[in-house]
Amino acid sequence: MISLPGSPATNLLQFLFLGLTTLASPSRAQLELHVPAGLTKLQAVEGAEVVLPAWYTLQGEVSSTKPKPWEVLTVMWFIKEGNGLNQVLSYIGGATSSNSGVSLVYSMPSRNVSLRLQGLQEKDSGSYLCSVNVQDSQGTDRGHSTNTLELNVLVPPAPPSCHLQGVPRVGTNVTLSCQSPRSKPTAQYQWVRSPPSSQVFFAPVLDAIHGSLSLKNLSTSMSGVYICKAHNEVGSAQCNVTLEVSTGPGATVVAGAVVGTLVGLGLLAGSVLLYHHRVKALEEPANDIKEDAVAPRTLPWPKGSDTISKNGTLSSVTSARALRPPQGPSRPGALTPTSSLSSQVLPSPRLPRMDGAHPQPISPSPGGVSSSALSRMGAVPVMVPAQSQAGSLV
Repeated sequence: MISLPGSPATNLLQFLFLGLTTLASPSRAQLELHVPAGLTKLQAVEGAEVVLPAWYTLQGEVSSTKPKPWEVLTVMWFIKEGNGLNQVLSYIGGATSSNSGVSLVYSMPSRNVSLRLQGLQEKDSGSYLCSVNVQDSQGTDRGHSTNTLELNVLVPPAPPSCHLQGVPRVGTNVTLSCQSPRSKPTAQYQWVRSPPSSQVFFAPVLDAIHGSLSLKNLSTSMSGVYICKAHNEVGSAQCNVTLEVSTGPGATVVAGAVVGTLVGLGLLAGSVLLYHHRVKALEEPANDIKEDAVAPRTLPWPKGSDTISKNGTLSSVTSARALRPPQGPSRPGALTPTSSLSSQVLPSPRLPRMDGAHPQPISPSPGGVSSSALSRMGAVPVMVPAQSQAGSLV
């Protein structure tokens, strides 16, 4: 017998509390929700489906059996989001309500309350809580239990993209990069060179975390197709890049040479055009003068001068004043003055015959022009040949 210290009233209250606890404990222990041992943390691949297993038993049952006819079952599944719960499925009073892609594996009523998730997405990862409550036909609560399972949705690597950084020329360095935009867990990378020159690359030239491959001091034998493989525990994807090691100048040098050549040709063409423009500008005034000027019929000699005609005959060009005769009758053989300054062919004057005597200088007539005056005027002295009586020159 158990003695309880204290006043009788206090002892009675403690006794009633212990009795109620004893009566209630078997009721709460009548239902137990089970999950498979070791399967409280599940993993699934994105796009696939998964089953979260759970079932309940009543007190004294070793395994789950069909529910009793008097069992009124209530099942609810939740996913924890932050500090709250988001309901994904409920079965209450024989009616089922659920989100898209969520269902119970077995038709209700059943003691197997496993949950099926289809078309998994990464956002479906999380902690799932199952709550089961059983009442009898009179509405008496016969038991309630909960349990939790963890789900981790894995994502295989999305197809990566491969890039070449640097100019692939002999003696230079390049870097091949590879990166997958999406992967859970984080993808690892591996570079290989495809046949016929197969080669697998490892650290330190390979960065398996960032997916970069460093190739230094390139040679033509390093040309080929390089394949990057991104992989994690649930899948893999790959891409490739072709490396062609050139022995000539790089693309940048070629482009610079082409641009320089074009610029040089442009400058040369501009210089030629400018030169022709200047030459043309200089020729146009001269051409205008030649086309507009009219050549004179006679040479523009100064007024009052004598010269030789173009055909070699003796001609005299004098001014009217120089050839004006003196007062009185003109002498035989004197030249008749002309009013024109153009060259005229005149007959040779008859000169007196000299028979052994020295030629006497002929003084100019009083009205004529002296030889010194003619010289100042630019006249040219002309030797007059002797003429015979027959008119022939001697």
